[in-house]
Amino acid sequence: MNVAELISQNKGTIVDVRTADEFRGGHVAGSINIPVQALTQHLEELKALEAPLILCCASGGRSGMAHGFLSQQGISCLNGGSWMDVNYYKSLQA
Repeated sequence: MNVAELISQNKGTIVDVRTADEFRGGHVAGSINIPVQALTQHLEELKALEAPLILCCASGGRSGMAHGFLSQQGISCLNGGSWMDVNYYKSLQA
């Protein structure tokens, strides 16, 4: 299942890996913010979230790094790319 399908079926958890300041500037409704540099400190929290995790950031670079790291930890996740793309998919649910 791809990112758009997961979001349209309200499955998984959207995790925004941008900084807290970036997140405050705009984010996907219902997403949680765990900056990429803080992922190691939040592994147990991330493992407890509804999988798969849909990772997003500004352009897809940081969420790609997060995807690689979290996959190595055995966490089911996808790189959703830009938070604005993920937000668009979320807006189609209405």
